[in-house]
Amino acid sequence: MIKNISVEMIKYTAHTLAAKTMSWDEPIPPFETRYPHILESCLTVPWQKFDKKYLYHGLISKAAMLFYLLNKNHPFQNGNKRIAVTALLVFLYLNGKWLKADKTELHNFALWVAQGPAEAKEETVRYTEKFIKRRLIKLNSNPT
Repeated sequence: MIKNISVEMIKYTAHTLAAKTMSWDEPIPPFETRYPHILESCLTVPWQKFDKKYLYHGLISKAAMLFYLLNKNHPFQNGNKRIAVTALLVFLYLNGKWLKADKTELHNFALWVAQGPAEAKEETVRYTEKFIKRRLIKLNSNPT
């Protein structure tokens, strides 16, 4: 069973980690300044169903959509790419996985997704799935 990431987890882990470890001379505003309905939408879309079937199947598909939406839909005033990266890592960690990639590679990938045209959403999400799949590793122990 795939574990979902919540608004509280975004606040206390992803947002906090991004703000403390990825400032790059650009501050991330307080969590309370987010655009709430956009954030909640980003977190629920990967779990959407149609005709009682998930639209996004499996961990990688859900992770890719979560990353894409947090990056492109701008639920925060600033730091969306950084928060998307840390949220992706937290989501994978909750599910016993991790990405074998350094900070520069993750930053460059987040920047590439952010700069992509909205019309290329399907292709970008598919490529994000490939990016995750190629770097996905299993954690030695279950985090929860």
